[in-house]
Amino acid sequence: MIMKMKNIIKLGFLMMVVTAVWSCSEIEFGDEFLGTAPEVNETTLDSMFSSKLYAEKVLTQAYTYLPYGIPTGTDGANNKLGLNLLESLTDLNSSFRDNASDGPTKLYYNGSLNASHSSAGNEAYRYGAEDDWSAIRYAWFYLENVDRVPDMTAAEKAERAAEAKMILAISYAEMLRYIGGFPYLNHAVEPTETMEYPRLSFEQSVDTIISLIDQALPHLNWIMAGDDDGRMNKAGAYGLKLRVQLFAASPTFNSSSPWHPQADEYTRYATGDASRWEDAKKTAEEFINALNSNGYYDLIQPSEDTHEARRLAYRQAYYQRGGTEVLISTRKGSATSLHDQMITNYSLYWGPTLNYVNMFPWADGSDFEEDFDWENPSKQPFFEGKTPTRDPRLYETVAVPGDIYKSGTVVTTYSNHANYKVTSTGFMMMKFVLQQAADRTTRPHWPYLRLPEVYLSYAEILNQVNGGPNAVAYEYVNKVRNRVGLSNLPTGMSQAEFREAVLRERALEFGYEEVRWFDLVRYGRVSDFKKTLYGLESVGNDDLNPTAFTFEQKDLIGIHTRYWKTNWDTKWYLAPIPLVEINKNYGMTQNPGW
Repeated sequence: MIMKMKNIIKLGFLMMVVTAVWSCSEIEFGDEFLGTAPEVNETTLDSMFSSKLYAEKVLTQAYTYLPYGIPTGTDGANNKLGLNLLESLTDLNSSFRDNASDGPTKLYYNGSLNASHSSAGNEAYRYGAEDDWSAIRYAWFYLENVDRVPDMTAAEKAERAAEAKMILAISYAEMLRYIGGFPYLNHAVEPTETMEYPRLSFEQSVDTIISLIDQALPHLNWIMAGDDDGRMNKAGAYGLKLRVQLFAASPTFNSSSPWHPQADEYTRYATGDASRWEDAKKTAEEFINALNSNGYYDLIQPSEDTHEARRLAYRQAYYQRGGTEVLISTRKGSATSLHDQMITNYSLYWGPTLNYVNMFPWADGSDFEEDFDWENPSKQPFFEGKTPTRDPRLYETVAVPGDIYKSGTVVTTYSNHANYKVTSTGFMMMKFVLQQAADRTTRPHWPYLRLPEVYLSYAEILNQVNGGPNAVAYEYVNKVRNRVGLSNLPTGMSQAEFREAVLRERALEFGYEEVRWFDLVRYGRVSDFKKTLYGLESVGNDDLNPTAFTFEQKDLIGIHTRYWKTNWDTKWYLAPIPLVEINKNYGMTQNPGW
């Protein structure tokens, strides 16, 4: 049965009228606030595209719907997992929030998520209820009407149209990573049109995203700085293309063996093909060549050879708008208070696992021992006196015992502190929260894609296509390690050993940046989904201002226990499609196992 859109509550996108553009969210590009348009009575296309100023606001509205990984409490679609983090579904982090709306504890840890689940906002991704369809509609609305703007040059129109195509590409790339193949809308859908949008195959979906990026690339500037900082740029387009190609080329989806008995053309390639790795390699090398020619992007280096300088350089790399490392930045507002609810409330109810903490090497780059004796440590695992003993990224990512946190006080993760939570992991999330209120005075953003991801992806690809790491693969991993003072990786690694090293490096560099989940999925890391997760019990030598601690490793049980450990099903690699969407009969199908 073909249904009319006017009879549909929702197809992922909102049934919005064009007047919504005039209430554009307060995001900024560069130092200039595009702001909201003055009040107008006429809302025809002629008025909306009567000037560059008004047309810019349509495109800006599309930007506001791009993915944002931190719960802000300001809009439902942005607050995935019931105001939690994607890392809470991985081995890096565990939630103990136990709130009725908490996605990790109420849908994933207990295995209760299903296609009939009706409460939108509690899943990692709910097809049909996310902001992506709104971004897509506004982007197409802009593309179909920008030519009527009288005070824009042809070059300006081409550049802004390329930005809109990148917004489409990002929105569809998110769908691909969460659900596989998707219905492709190639225009701004009108409420009166026939609702018939068949699902593309996985291969068609990948090709559609790559085509959008390829159309945008020639018209984008290499960088968008100053007043245009935050807009789409050529470097970010290459980075997104590489991310999509790497995801698609990875073993879960690019194999002759289906990842699930019900996996079909919508959720995998029909056959494995090594040339897909070669395609990703070509994109990575195009980026590297463009970087060598155009410059500007680089890893932010420490101002001096100290732990603190390395930590601050790393902080600037992910936390600050602009700079030379963020290739795509998404934004939900300009107020420094945007993340306050996450910092003061939500982040109190989840924490990094000891499994994650143990991934971080010693300060010299040597591996932290797998059999480290926490009860009788041979050397201090966090601080020797006041000197940090581990990778600077550990302290910037995880609030460890003895560090200061959030408001300049000692983090309350030791069990003899009055505010210690028995259900905690023994650690707190430091990334984006930081140590002092004064650290959080810059305008917030989400580092959707950073330069180190390109470097590490390139190294991973070279390892794959060459049957093992070559000197260039080592070089690009070592660039990332050396920035924080770590030694080079040991040479002579096998292909499997180097792959493990790269995946670990990605976990260390991109904790809480929504990279780990997709790495686990694209490699089918069943052992990581099923692993026993640990926390750390710490006791301070003083209940208020401890200077030393004793430790005991503990299993995360009870509220942290995951159904996956004994009941793993690969269906979890992709999200279920809500039955309410399938029952609309416009062409969407269910994902394997759901």
